[in-house]
Amino acid sequence: MKNASISGMTNEDWFNQGKADAWEGRPKKSPEHDPEAASMYDLGYCEGELKASPTSCKTPLVAKQ
Repeated sequence: MKNASISGMTNEDWFNQGKADAWEGRPKKSPEHDPEAASMYDLGYCEGELKASPTSCKTPLVAKQ
């Protein structure tokens, strides 16, 4: 995953961007001119839809007494 695309982002960067976009509820915006980067973005977006963001918390944390 170290190949840098035309934009200077690695495949891992595109994967992470896809997950972040899914977590934020943004529409898919995969790169148009780089099929490999687009594929990595789509994979990340799909994974992001399946898993909740590590920074989101749906239940409040309660301190134990």
